[in-house]
This record gives sequence, C-alpha cells and structure tokens, in this order.
Amino acid sequence: MSVPGLPRLESAGIDGWLVRLFDAIDEANLPWITALVRDCEAAFGNALVDLVPSYTTLLVIFDPMRMTPDEARERLAETLAALAPDDEAATGEVHELPTWYHESVGPELPHLAERAGLDVAETIARHAEVTYRVYALGFAPGFAFMGSVDERLETPRLETPRKRVPAGSVGIAGRQTAAYPAVSPGGWNLIGRTAARLFDRDRDGFSLLRVGDRVRFVPVSKEELVRRGADVTYMEDTR
Repeated sequence: MSVPGLPRLESAGIDGWLVRLFDAIDEANLPWITALVRDCEAAFGNALVDLVPSYTTLLVIFDPMRMTPDEARERLAETLAALAPDDEAATGEVHELPTWYHESVGPELPHLAERAGLDVAETIARHAEVTYRVYALGFAPGFAFMGSVDERLETPRLETPRKRVPAGSVGIAGRQTAAYPAVSPGGWNLIGRTAARLFDRDRDGFSLLRVGDRVRFVPVSKEELVRRGADVTYMEDTR
C-alpha cells in the first residue's frame, strides 16, 4: 500500500475505529482487507465486538468496558504496522448457491438479456459461469456484495426501487451481484431466486458468506428449489 496518507484511523465513537486502507474500489484490495480482519480478531480477542469490512475500509467495534479508545487505536496501529496481504487463492470458503433463473421470480431477466444482446439462456449461463468473490457485507445482515459479473451483464440499478423484494432474490447492479438474505426494499435487477439461507441467527457469525469467500450460482429447476424449501411465489412488481 503506497497511497499517501493511508492507511488512516478515523474515530467512529467511543467504541469504534474506522480503518481506511484504500481510497478507491479495486479487486486488489481484498487480500489486505481479509488479512486485517483476521489480524484484528487475534489482536482484540474478547474485547472485539464486531468487524464490518467494505471495499476500502474496516470498521472495528470494541467493548469500551474492556479497552479504551486510545488502547484500541494503539492496538490497531501495531496491527497495521505488521500487516501483510493474504494469499488471495488461499482465502475464503467456496459456496454453491442453488438458483432458479426465471422471469417469474427474476422479472428483469428478459430485459437484461435484451440489453446485453443475448438470449435468456446465454444470459443465465454468463451469470452462472463466474466464481464471484465477496467484497463487502452491508445494507442488510447477510447481504454480500459480490463481483464481478460479465461486462455484458452490467446494468444500473432500477430508477425506482421496489418496496418489497423476497428473500433469496438474486440480482445485478452495475458489475456487482448479490442475493437478498431477507424480505426488504431493493433496487437491484432481479434475475432469479436462490434457496440458500444467507442469514441465520442460529449460525455462528449469522451470515453464510464472509468477505473473501468465493461463490457460484448453480442453476436448478423450480422443483429443486421447492424441494429445498424456497419460496417460488410469482414476483409482483411492488414499485
């Protein structure tokens, strides 16, 4: 990392520090972010409350009853001084998300295909053939921002977001793809539905996906999705 003024520590209140590692989104940032997550877990121990990574930063939340802000800052400075990037090929779990691609649950699928100059089958194939990396978690618990989709599938968010997007909905926004972990508003272009349980309060860490993980969307039939317990109710446009 050779960007002037970085990394930089920014106060996030009495129980947090924001570590700004980079000033621009780049796939090359990921090995540094994942390494910092791992090193902070070791450095803070039981004083650590949460870590929230993004494309360029890491938010470190600590227990102020166990560590003062100054102590936390010093711990972070020591961690950053020894930071080395992860071996990108060795980091993260690999997840396969069974996904039914169909306009009844992914209403933007035909429009996205037309925009790309492809038929629907090729559009599905191009989305499913990529192994995506998880670059950030946010927006909602368990919501993973993944990239990058085939450049022909790149498309902007909807001008008018939906008020209700069903859990498991798979979408594209820009060069990113994601699956909604729970029912929520959203403006991504929906192309299908996955049966994967992306957020579970009974799971250690709650979220199925973590920054650095690799993800493949595996096309399956509607019957297979139903067998796995997914909701395949027709997607109404609630904008």
